[in-house]
Amino acid sequence: MKLKKADLGVALYLMAAIVMFIVPIRSWQLDILLAFNISIALTILFGAMFSKEVLDMSFFPTMLLFTTIFRIALNVSSTRLILLYGDPGNVVETFGQFVGGGNLVIGAIIFIILVLIQFLVINKGSERVSEVTARFTLDAMPGKQMAIDADLNTGAIDDAEAKRRRDKIQEESSFFGSMDGAVKYVKGDAIAGLIITVINIVGGVIMGVTTMGMDATAALNHYGILTIGDGLVSQIPSLLISLSTGILVTKGSKDADFGGVMMKQLFSIPKVLYLVGGMLAVLGFVTDLNTLLFVSFGLIFILVGRNIASTIETAKIEQEVDTEEAEAEEIRQPENVNSLLQVDPIELEFGYGIIPLADANQGGDLLDRVVMIRRQIALELGTVVPIIRLRDNIQLNPNQYIIKIKGIQVSEGEILFDHYMAMNPGYVEEEITGIPTFEPSFHLPAIWITEGQRERAESLGYTVVDPPSIIATHLTEIIRQHIAELLTRQDVQSLTNNLKENNPSLVEELVPKLLGLGEIQKVLQNLLKEGISIRDLLTIMETLADYAPTTRDTDILTEYVRQSLKRAISTKYFPPNETTSVVTLDPKVEQEIMGSVKQTETGAFLNIDPARARSIIDSVGNEVKKLENLGKNPIVITSPIVRMYFKRLTEDYYRDLVVVSYNEVESNVELQSVGMVTA
Repeated sequence: MKLKKADLGVALYLMAAIVMFIVPIRSWQLDILLAFNISIALTILFGAMFSKEVLDMSFFPTMLLFTTIFRIALNVSSTRLILLYGDPGNVVETFGQFVGGGNLVIGAIIFIILVLIQFLVINKGSERVSEVTARFTLDAMPGKQMAIDADLNTGAIDDAEAKRRRDKIQEESSFFGSMDGAVKYVKGDAIAGLIITVINIVGGVIMGVTTMGMDATAALNHYGILTIGDGLVSQIPSLLISLSTGILVTKGSKDADFGGVMMKQLFSIPKVLYLVGGMLAVLGFVTDLNTLLFVSFGLIFILVGRNIASTIETAKIEQEVDTEEAEAEEIRQPENVNSLLQVDPIELEFGYGIIPLADANQGGDLLDRVVMIRRQIALELGTVVPIIRLRDNIQLNPNQYIIKIKGIQVSEGEILFDHYMAMNPGYVEEEITGIPTFEPSFHLPAIWITEGQRERAESLGYTVVDPPSIIATHLTEIIRQHIAELLTRQDVQSLTNNLKENNPSLVEELVPKLLGLGEIQKVLQNLLKEGISIRDLLTIMETLADYAPTTRDTDILTEYVRQSLKRAISTKYFPPNETTSVVTLDPKVEQEIMGSVKQTETGAFLNIDPARARSIIDSVGNEVKKLENLGKNPIVITSPIVRMYFKRLTEDYYRDLVVVSYNEVESNVELQSVGMVTA
């Protein structure tokens, strides 16, 4: 792997620190490294000031660690030079002479002040802010995740934007958690610098007296000034980085320029500047303070306030003019009809009376239920439901809602607020009073009851549901019915890509060498149309790869796939340890159906006499009625070769009829035939 320049630079930075711990360096080399250390500290400070948001410096905790170890290594090297030769180089000596004024006491006081400011003021505050921010960021994560899910389900954002926002939340949580611990580096560095300084002074006096032949006073003055210079040259960059930490963790604006926002917040209100200017002028006149100085400052603040007031007024007029021009321009522009061409896969429109159910601020949980619907369908059928668009429609009755698939209304319903829908499961004999209605999902008879009747209805055995549950259940059933047509080629591509991560050989063998994306889509749609889950995509794809070399007929391939999924099909329709009642198909009818199959270039179709077809349908109706009277699901068992054609013949008449072939039933399933379809 090729080593990048940036990686090499970071590696050299760390290696230099490690080398300085072990290998003595010359004073001129120390000067270069100290100047470099100061430049790095200034770069970090201004980077923290002008970063748009904290994640622009997401590696700040690592920077703190690296700069701290580098600074300590410099301390070790300078200490070695001070104690061995009494000459740590130009930078340390200049800081000791210039910053401390050449005076040991003054230099020591300045050094102690810097340490106290860093340790007790900046670092202490930054540590507390980091701790609190980390805690609040972690606590806010669930709410932010729910907000993202709500925006995703209302169509305000797409999947890519939702993923970007979720990643950002995770990064923020990790960043502030790391910052909570990283500020300890700066704290420890300040303590280490103080200890090193004391050691340098004591060691320097001892070395000066014992080795250099100095008296104690001269040794203390010489080595003391050098040590203070060394302490200042390391503590000033440390102070800058500590200040950078405080700036970064206290940033209030995440998407704005630091300096501009701060100046605007300080000097954007003219009356504040008038009051400040007036107070300064009064202090200059009525006290013994320097009159010229305070009155001058007062006049400056008043003039600045006047200038800002004029700027605000001008900006307001310009904004009004710009708004008028924009409105006029909008009128002159031709209508943009591209946005009108967009068709939402699924829409739930409702009257204004249902808005509280969809408004989280009013306690509505319809958005949360929509999220659960998408998760439920994904687990149940193995496919991702497209974004469900929720919108109000003033043309509807207040309590009415309609469901659209690809812009076309497919179902509707109406609810009563402050009422519950009670349904008799079939065994409740005592009736309760209410408003008769029909449950919209399955069109079963029901009654609207009040809150006061709810407890009694439940005690009698009625199934009682609230309005949001009614809408959610209805929407779920509509999605189940139309999920096949909602599966697009892009969805199939996404499913294939997910499978390819762990099974690249299978996908590369199948797509596009054996089957195209559209052909796989047709097979998956055939399965979903009959309620068969495509979650086990690995088995489906492997079956397609096995049989695609012999046929590309998607209907026949679907039958092969169904037989491979017989365990799932048996589990879905035939409960274990229980005998299931079914209806069989007369062999003569099977032969007649197969004799009516016509093969064409576009696929097979049934060319059966309408009268004979009607006779078969009527027979199916009679047998289905028998099963329904027994309280059983209508299931017809056929031979494998006939199954898909018989399903195609009956699907327009009996939508819920389950047609299963013998090859799709596990060997341990117990079946009982209660009738036979004849003609």
